[in-house]
Amino acid sequence: MRCERITLPSSEGAQVALDLYVPSVYEEIDPHMRRPAIVICPGGGYEYLSFREAEPVALRFLAEGFNCFVVWYRHAPHRYPRPQQDVAAAVAYVRAHADELHTDPNAIAVMGFSAGGHAAGSLGVSWHRGELWQEMGLTPEMVRPNAMVLCYPVITGGEYAHRGSFIALTGSQDISDHIAHSLDTQVTPHCPPTFLWHTFTDQTVPVENSLMMALALRKANVSTELRIYPAGRHGVSIANDQVCLGDDLAAIDPDIRTWCALATQFLKKTFAQA
Repeated sequence: MRCERITLPSSEGAQVALDLYVPSVYEEIDPHMRRPAIVICPGGGYEYLSFREAEPVALRFLAEGFNCFVVWYRHAPHRYPRPQQDVAAAVAYVRAHADELHTDPNAIAVMGFSAGGHAAGSLGVSWHRGELWQEMGLTPEMVRPNAMVLCYPVITGGEYAHRGSFIALTGSQDISDHIAHSLDTQVTPHCPPTFLWHTFTDQTVPVENSLMMALALRKANVSTELRIYPAGRHGVSIANDQVCLGDDLAAIDPDIRTWCALATQFLKKTFAQA
């Protein structure tokens, strides 16, 4: 098992931490195994990064047969496109080192939570834009994710925005600056297949964010699965006792926890059909 933290070169000479969770391969099973991979982007409103949406998520999906990588992307006071460039650098690293990481370079998903969903989704909708990779000497083919999993994601800078995320991302209070970073308005048929989930009662990032993204993906004819759970607060991560905040038992929900199995099924089916 390779479990370590490395540093990635990113834009402006930054060194970004990337946590690797890669099981060993064995002669008696398959020494040439190439697993699908997930690059995980924790949330935190572009102001911090949540540990609850990092290693616990990686360990959960490790058990489902994925190589997992947690990218500790930059946040405020860093502004757009620095977080997105860090996510792009992480995807490019995994793809470039696919052989040593026993990874299928054509089966790399980005997964993001809340504002991390915006960071991951930004790469998914804008992987072809030079501002996300050119400064680092990369190419669009190197940074393009093959799928996205967006978990109670920040999507719109308009009416249903999580306003704090966009203020932290842009450094501006101007709503027109926030709307410019709405992901649903940037969807094209070139977006990768996407799995979204949200809770109907999310009071922090309204469910309309996922609904708007799903509708935009539908209009672009991008393969999409959307799961809406009837109740649950924001930020429940994998919804088990490993991510419970103290005595806040609201984070433990076996119904919401099913998103992990559903996302696994979606990703494996998507990669098999590619």
